[in-house]
Amino acid sequence: MTFEQMLERVRYEGAYPTRAQAEKSVHAVLSALGRQLTGDERVEIAARLPHEAAVSFTSEIPATEPLTGWGFVKDLASRTGGTMATTRWDTGTVLRVVAQLVGEELLSRVLAQLPCGYALLFGRAELTQAA
Repeated sequence: MTFEQMLERVRYEGAYPTRAQAEKSVHAVLSALGRQLTGDERVEIAARLPHEAAVSFTSEIPATEPLTGWGFVKDLASRTGGTMATTRWDTGTVLRVVAQLVGEELLSRVLAQLPCGYALLFGRAELTQAA
């Protein structure tokens, strides 16, 4: 998939009125996701993304303390100045497209590395064990 195709898919699935809004969301969400991942999974995701998306994804140093899924959305909202609702929408839209690009096996490994709350952002149900 090219970057242009990725943007069009995000624009369509997120119902963004312009390509520029879709692109802004892609860059913001991918750079935030890049702050949360390390190791082989980070490298593999970057390799499967279109070049422009991979640059955004790898543009920031990983955080020392991982955020939960909800913390991820809150942090991104504060960085972008968006509302929690629109940031959650942007995040889910972009990460569902990323999930399609990276495939099930890699996505499962990524979700195993991340704290709770990310599966829903990627469009997956999050199953938990009873205590």
